Amino acid sequence: MNRDVTGLLRRAKGGDRAALDELLPAIYSELHRLAVRQLSNERPGHTLQPTALVNEAYIRLFGEHSPEVRDRGHFIGIAARVMRQVLVDYARTRTSKKRSGGIMISLEERHQTIEDPGTDLLLIETALERLGTEDPALVRLIEMRYFAGMTAPEIAEADGESVHVVRHNLRYAQARLRQDVSGAGAGPR
Repeated sequence: MNRDVTGLLRRAKGGDRAALDELLPAIYSELHRLAVRQLSNERPGHTLQPTALVNEAYIRLFGEHSPEVRDRGHFIGIAARVMRQVLVDYARTRTSKKRSGGIMISLEERHQTIEDPGTDLLLIETALERLGTEDPALVRLIEMRYFAGMTAPEIAEADGESVHVVRHNLRYAQARLRQDVSGAGAGPR
């Protein structure tokens, strides 16, 4: 992103249509990189393509109301959250179709979901929602690190924190999520 994305975002928020038109080419490669990163964590053969994910995220970001953005780092965090929500909605729709008989489930797919709950986006989303009720800042760190691919120094700069604090909080959030997801994957006790 070599253009003044922060300035374009602010102008677009103020209703400047020309800034909004300049914004997509300025951020497209960054959004596409985020989409590829997020889809790489999905199951093999995922039917949603990076371009479709970028398009849906862009519509959600700038459709009715533009987000209130401070800077590039903040925007990347917001975009990662929106892409995560698109993937979660997609997974919920797909799961709903499976239950209604619209799609057949192979034994291998069931086996993978049962054996490796950490790869199930819906389990991760549920764990993030639970964590968010206790500490939304930890969820934001996870989104910026794992969904947006930001480094600890980039997150620290975006949040105005020290790198040490960011790394400590990331380790804590990861441990909480691992515990929650592994507990959810164990089934009823």
